[in-house]
Amino acid sequence: MNDPSGEAPPQDAATLEKLARDVRRWTRELGFTGVGITDVDLSGDEARLLRWLRAGRHGDMEWMERHGTLRSRPRELVPGTARVIAVRMDYFPPGRDAREVLSRPELGYVSRYALGRDYHKLMRRRLQKLAERIRAASGSVGYRAFVDSAPVLEKALARKAGLGWVGKHTNVLSRNAGSWFFLGELFTDLPLPTDSPVEDRCGSCRRCIDVCPTGAITGPRQLDARRCISYLTIEHRGSIPESLRPAIGNRIYGCDDCQLVCPWNRYAHTTAEADFAPRNGLDAPALSALLGWGEREFRARTEGSAIRRIGHERWLRNVAVALGNAPPSTAAVHALSARADHPSAMVREHVAWALRRQRRGRTR
Repeated sequence: MNDPSGEAPPQDAATLEKLARDVRRWTRELGFTGVGITDVDLSGDEARLLRWLRAGRHGDMEWMERHGTLRSRPRELVPGTARVIAVRMDYFPPGRDAREVLSRPELGYVSRYALGRDYHKLMRRRLQKLAERIRAASGSVGYRAFVDSAPVLEKALARKAGLGWVGKHTNVLSRNAGSWFFLGELFTDLPLPTDSPVEDRCGSCRRCIDVCPTGAITGPRQLDARRCISYLTIEHRGSIPESLRPAIGNRIYGCDDCQLVCPWNRYAHTTAEADFAPRNGLDAPALSALLGWGEREFRARTEGSAIRRIGHERWLRNVAVALGNAPPSTAAVHALSARADHPSAMVREHVAWALRRQRRGRTR
C-alpha cells in the first residue's frame, strides 16, 4: 500500500463522516459520475467465482485461475486495506449510432468503450489525485488505486458500494446511469463509513440473455466466457471456433448487444470526457480497408487505444471473420486475397474461411 509517511493518525467518527462527504464532492470534481464506499468482505462473491472457475467458464484466461482467491480478498492483495472507494465514469461516446453500424455488415463494429483513448491511465491519474486530497485532509493514509489493473473483483465491490446491481448480463447496472461506465477502485486503510447495496431491478426482463448472438449468457448472471464475443475477439489468443464465427457478424473488437437492449440504458449519459470520443473513424470503419492495415499502420491508428493490446495478428483474424460474414463483394474478396499468404498460420486460416464464404455467397 502506498504509504510514504507512516501510519494514519486515528480518526473519530465525525471526522470520518466529513471525510466521506468530501470524497463524494472530490470525485465529482475529478469527473467521476458515481462513488460508493464498501468494506472488504466478498465471501459470497468468492464462492461464486470459484464455482465459475471450476466449471472452466473462464476459457484460456488462465490468469484468473492463477490469482484465485486473491481477487476476492482485498486485504491479501493490499495488506492493511480497510475500505474500498469504488468509482464509475461514463464512457458512452457521441458519434455513429451503434445499432446502425451493427446493421451494416460491410462495416466493422468496435465496442463503444474502445473507440477513444484507453481509460486505464486516465482513471488511475484521477484516482491518484483523489488519494492525494484524502491524504492532505486526513494526514498520512495508505492507499492503492486500481483500474482493471490487478486481480480485483471490481463488479462485486461496485455492487457492495451501492454503485448499482449486477445485471443478468453480469455488468453493473445503475437506475440513473445504465451500464455504459468504467469502474475503478481506491483501496485505503481509513475506516470510512460504508454505503449500502441497492436493490436489484432486473425483474423478469431477459432481453440481454435472449439477444446474445452466441448464447454466452446461459442464465441470469451466468456467463460462459468461452462463447462470449468480447472474449473471443479480445482475450482469446488462438483460432476462433468455426461454429461461432457466423454469429460474430461484423463485431471486430468486443460486443455490446446485451447493453444495447437493456431498458435501463435509456438513463445512460453520453460521456463528458473528450478522450473517450471516437478516433480514426473506428465508430463505423469499412472492413475491407481495415484488413489492409499493415502492422505499422495498425500501431499508429491504435496508439493510446485499448485495441492495441490484441496486436496486429488478432486484429486481422477478427476482421477476416467479419468479412466472411459480410455480403459477397469484389472489395471483400480482393482484401482477403491480399492476406491469403500472411506469415501467421492463424491469419491464413481465418482468411481462407472468409474467402470460402465470400465465394460461395455465405451459404455455409
